[in-house]
Amino acid sequence: MESIASDLVLTRSAAARVAAIAERQGKAAILRLSVDGGGCSGFQYKFGLADVIDADDSIAETEGVKLVVDPVSLDLVRGCRVDFVESLGGTAFKVDNPNAASGCGCGSSFSV
Repeated sequence: MESIASDLVLTRSAAARVAAIAERQGKAAILRLSVDGGGCSGFQYKFGLADVIDADDSIAETEGVKLVVDPVSLDLVRGCRVDFVESLGGTAFKVDNPNAASGCGCGSSFSV
C-alpha cells in the first residue's frame, strides 16, 4: 500500500461525514473514490464505503478516516481535495480536481 498524503487531501469535514456514515452502517471508515467514464462531462466521480483496502490502492488519511483510490483513477484525481459541503442545494462530497479541464454544473463529472 502506498501512502499519498501529498497527492490527495481529505478535509476534516469530509472525514467527519465518512466517520458518521461508517458508524451508522457498522463499517470501517474507508471512503473509496473512483472515476468512471460517463456523466455529462466525460468522467464522473464515484464514492462508496470500502470494506477492504486493496494492495495497489493509494491512501490518504485524516483523523483516522482513510480515502483510498485505485491506480487507474489516481491518474485522473492526483492532487485533488475531497470535501463535504452543506448548502441550500443539499449536502454532498465535493472534489476540487486540479486535473479537470472543465466540469459540469452539478460538480459530479469532469473532463481532462
